[in-house]
Amino acid sequence: MEGYISVATYSNEIQGELAQATLAAAGIESFLQYEDTGHMMPSLQQSEGVKVLVDPLNLEEAKAILSSQAIDAPGQ
Repeated sequence: MEGYISVATYSNEIQGELAQATLAAAGIESFLQYEDTGHMMPSLQQSEGVKVLVDPLNLEEAKAILSSQAIDAPGQ
């Protein structure tokens, strides 16, 4: 993951995984970065956030995909 940068931060792992799946569907590799002490303290995810990391070469495309996902979400 060295060299990867954050494209978005979410309040929990589930939201991060949904963003990661959206990027994967577009062919963009991503990783999640968060601290929850081995799932023993999930509240740390809310305080520190769950970051979605991408290769800098894919940053702009990933931002566009994730921002359109937020616009297209039901109820918004």
